[in-house]
Formats: sequence, C-alpha cells, structure tokens
Amino acid sequence: METIVQDEILIDIGGSNMPLLEVITRIEQYRLDPMYKDREIFLDGDRNAIVARLKVK
Repeated sequence: METIVQDEILIDIGGSNMPLLEVITRIEQYRLDPMYKDREIFLDGDRNAIVARLKVK
C-alpha cells in the first residue's frame, strides 16, 4: 500500500502583506537550508503559501 505524504506549509502568505521579493528570498533561504535538502520548496498559488514537498526520486 502506498503512503501519501502531505505537503508542509512553511509560511502562509495569504493574509500577509509580504512583498514578492521577500517571498522569493524566503524560498531561496529554505532551499539552501540542509534541513530541507530532500524537499522541493515552492510558492503554491492555490494555498497562498510557501510549501515543502518531498522530492520525487
């Protein structure tokens, strides 16, 4: 049976006034963080959040 892994919402930007440059900067910081080396970090437009998802091998 296959295990479904949930995405991890790192920052919910839906209700914030975070500028786009800061969003991009935060995404880059997460991508460089060794704790998230096995994750894809991206802006999920449907959730209005910066999200971490396990990388597909």
